[in-house]
Amino acid sequence: MKMEKVRSILYKAKEEKRWLLEPEAMEILKTYEISVPEHRFINDIKEAVKSAESIGYPVVLKIVSPAILHKSDADCVKLNLTNGEEVRNAYQEILTNAEKFDPKAEIRGIIIYPMVKAGLETIIGITEDAQFGPAAMFGLGGVFVEVLKDVAFRILPLTLDDALAMIKEIKGYQLLCGIRGEKTKDIISLAETIVKVSKLCTDFPEIKEIDLNPTYVYEQCVTVVDARIRVG
Repeated sequence: MKMEKVRSILYKAKEEKRWLLEPEAMEILKTYEISVPEHRFINDIKEAVKSAESIGYPVVLKIVSPAILHKSDADCVKLNLTNGEEVRNAYQEILTNAEKFDPKAEIRGIIIYPMVKAGLETIIGITEDAQFGPAAMFGLGGVFVEVLKDVAFRILPLTLDDALAMIKEIKGYQLLCGIRGEKTKDIISLAETIVKVSKLCTDFPEIKEIDLNPTYVYEQCVTVVDARIRVG
């Protein structure tokens, strides 16, 4: 049943020649028992307010469109919304900004999340190596990955020991161990998450790229806050 659900989502994206939509990517991660925030996929402004009240304020709204992969660049992400009026205004602003960014963009809806407390920001990814095939990537987020390129790679498939070795390999590993009085982060859950992502890609080789950024690491858990998945 699990495999059929994932296969169906991937097949649809492949047929439409697009990246997975964020609700689809989150559904696949949940199917592989990868922690993601509670969320709702909505298509109506009244439903947005109702969903926000159900999830609990503050909330985040994001555009869902196959034409807008980098939602922040299009100003189609609204954070820290604290009441129904703010949700209604944000919903309208997102649709307006999406049209300005790309008048031809197909809008599938809006995804709504609770405003997740920030943890230590990391990135987990899958990339296709021309010589060796699919490889997992791990690094700390922010400037560590963008400026310092502080990342580690391993060819799939991965064991838990492989994932732990990747984590320990990066220069920023000490941040996970806790410095200046901070507590150690949940390195085991982080490694298990990397292995689950590896398993997803070995089960479905049509997946060519995964970008889980940011993936927040806390003292006792790990949560993927944003996800992008591309099929071949």
